[in-house]
Amino acid sequence: MPKGYTRTDRIAEQIQRELAQLLRLDVKDPRVRMITLTGVEVTKDYSHAKLFYTALDGESTAVQQGLERASGYLRSRLAHAMKLRIMPQLHFIYDPSIERGAHLSQLIDQAVASDKISHSPSIAHFDLLLTEDASDHSIPSDKVVVKDVSRS
Repeated sequence: MPKGYTRTDRIAEQIQRELAQLLRLDVKDPRVRMITLTGVEVTKDYSHAKLFYTALDGESTAVQQGLERASGYLRSRLAHAMKLRIMPQLHFIYDPSIERGAHLSQLIDQAVASDKISHSPSIAHFDLLLTEDASDHSIPSDKVVVKDVSRS
């Protein structure tokens, strides 16, 4: 039965914390700016680590090249910060989930806005419906009260 919080999970979280700080403070490559580490997966033998990132500026190919170029430096700095017998090889993988989520949210907002426009009757149309209903049900037109909601 697997445990809920294994050593590889703790090491993955520590790698993510340390790398986020290293990327923010130590890496001078301009391609490796404006990125966020979204997750880390470490193999059970600690030989490899998949580092999932997202680029806030949207340019993933340049960021990928910058991260691959800095991976040796980052690995050596991680080895000094963390006391592990085996420091994993770092493999950077672009994670499009943030962009996909933002795009879906934008589509939902557009659908809601277009739904409000297409289903909100205008005041004149609403008034016309009230007077037609009054004439259909043989209610005298002088008894129909139309409230003007544009002033409230």
